[in-house]
Amino acid sequence: MYGGGYVPAGADEPKVSAENPELLAQFEARIARGEKIEPRDWMPAAYRKQLIRMIEQHAHSEIIGALPEGTWITRAPGFRRKLALMAKVQDEVGHAQLLYSAAETLGKSREDMLNDLINGKSKYSNVFNYPAETWADVAVIGFLIDAAAIVNQVANSKGSYGPYCRALERICYEESFHLKQGHSVFVWLATGTTMQREMLQSALNRWWEPIMHFFGPSDTMSQHTETLMRWKVKMASNDVMRQQFLNMYVPKIWELGLSLPDSELRKDEFTGQWLFTEPNWDTFFQVINGNGPCNRERLAVRKIAEERGAWVRAALRRADARYATPLA
Repeated sequence: MYGGGYVPAGADEPKVSAENPELLAQFEARIARGEKIEPRDWMPAAYRKQLIRMIEQHAHSEIIGALPEGTWITRAPGFRRKLALMAKVQDEVGHAQLLYSAAETLGKSREDMLNDLINGKSKYSNVFNYPAETWADVAVIGFLIDAAAIVNQVANSKGSYGPYCRALERICYEESFHLKQGHSVFVWLATGTTMQREMLQSALNRWWEPIMHFFGPSDTMSQHTETLMRWKVKMASNDVMRQQFLNMYVPKIWELGLSLPDSELRKDEFTGQWLFTEPNWDTFFQVINGNGPCNRERLAVRKIAEERGAWVRAALRRADARYATPLA
């Protein structure tokens, strides 16, 4: 679902160092021709570093993103909704495993990635640091946040690193079903009783700014470089993806008679671009840096899961060692 979205940049941005200029030229020519880079291929150190950062943070977003909806499995209205939500949460955790595997091909272990997540060194999408207060929050997450994620993932599936692209192709197929499930719940509430519509409108009001934050700051504020775009690590700018999302989903929301908490939101008839009130980016960076409503709660749950699963991992390692020892 979730991954993608804005990935906060590290302190040092990619720089084309004094690496072998001939190999670098061959590398960039392959990307320009639309070829995929594979794990054993030569690649610039900055390319490897930025891919590890992006893919592992996408994986973290999938596994942390399952938590807000996971709390609603036992409270979902009806057995059918419970089953659908349970299947979706399982899918998200599976997506995380695919992405961790893709990141491992670049040389960083899964254990190190998860340790960096728990210790707060590695980030994940801002939207999963907010509480899911009602069943309508699940509808907004399942429809609009999944939709925003798909915009990002479809773009990145056309990138240059083979393992990540192949993982995204499978993830996008499954996300299309998640989007349908979220849309079903969203429409069900929007066309329901007055109380249901009010609950949905309230959830939409709460989530709109985090959704606008999802793609990250405007291009004038973003720290991502032209190099990332040339290497097809980043396939579209923050503003381009946000415009795509608004163009596709704002009309769907308005068609249901719902409003959005932005009096400036409208499409310019001459440029075709959506105009909107700039969201509060101070809030965004506060959340990204660990000071959101649920940051500590989300990481605490992940830490407990790691601690409780330690014996399983130890048992698997012992089994691997035993089978690796040749018989006398």
